Amino acid sequence: MDYQSIKNDPQIRCYIKEADASLTALGFTEHSFQHVTAVAEKAGSILEELGYEPRLAELARIAGFLHDIGNLVNRIEHSQSGALMAMSLLQKRNFAPEEIAPIISAIGNHDEGTGSPVNEISAALILADKSDVRRSRVRNRDTTAFDIHDRVNFSVTGSKLEILPEEKIARLTLSIDTELGSVLEYFEIFMERMLLCRKAAQRLDLNFKLTINDQVLL
Repeated sequence: MDYQSIKNDPQIRCYIKEADASLTALGFTEHSFQHVTAVAEKAGSILEELGYEPRLAELARIAGFLHDIGNLVNRIEHSQSGALMAMSLLQKRNFAPEEIAPIISAIGNHDEGTGSPVNEISAALILADKSDVRRSRVRNRDTTAFDIHDRVNFSVTGSKLEILPEEKIARLTLSIDTELGSVLEYFEIFMERMLLCRKAAQRLDLNFKLTINDQVLL
């Protein structure tokens, strides 16, 4: 089984769709196929750029695609419930225990509240997930009704995560429209995520750099 098989699996796609529907009802930003696909492909490419073996990059893509499936159960502790769901789904698809273990560890550790980069897949998943900040994730287009999460995501007009192996740097570059949201507000809701990204980069022997509007902040 490979990433494309997981990505096209009807049962898995149903769970991801319904998980996002639950978050829609709760007023959260987009966590559907656009998000999980972007995270999956970025997580895999991070490990590829760093020279890890292709199969490990493939497992990172699988972890990325499945990482938010636990929102189907509840937003609270969704990383842990998602890890258990992923274990069951992968076992039924005949994945080896040696491949299931790092995938579910990565999923169970991707949330900034309780997570930590426990392995290479986990580190790549954290960097890919926390760098997916963009205007199109905001569902509500009535700016007068925005909460701080809507305002910050909507204010981001550009986001790019670069892996620079020779310089040993993982660099997240953001452009923020300060008429819509401030840099201070970004840190108010994303500081824990950026600190987790720094730990994730260190797990991959990289230094994490954050640049917002041409100013180096981390």
